[in-house]
Amino acid sequence: MWNAWSLDRVIFLFVGLAFLVIGVQVTISHYRQNFHHKAMWGPVLSAPFLCAVSVWLAFYPASWLLITFMVLMYVAVLEGFVGFYYHFHGVGLRVGGYTSRNFLVGPPVVLPLLYTAMGVLGLLAYYWR
Repeated sequence: MWNAWSLDRVIFLFVGLAFLVIGVQVTISHYRQNFHHKAMWGPVLSAPFLCAVSVWLAFYPASWLLITFMVLMYVAVLEGFVGFYYHFHGVGLRVGGYTSRNFLVGPPVVLPLLYTAMGVLGLLAYYWR
């Protein structure tokens, strides 16, 4: 079965499953913080759509679904950059500012960049297919 799949379809599937796992982690983390900022809802609400469209596209490569996928991947990249800003800023708001301890116990600065990276990987698969 996998031998007949092109690389872009495999990446679409991988990106979808990655957004599923990342979405669970983001939901747990933001729920733990009681969604104290409205921007926290962005990745929580978009991750299921990113996952569903990516997996659906891997099995049913329709042209309208490709356009939807591309738009959603740009949204994911943007959300990741916005999240990086808020997480980095949140580390600085902690007592002691930008110390290594605050990077360890504060908001995870790398997780939004992972969200961005998955969006970029999806865009690479979209444009290089």
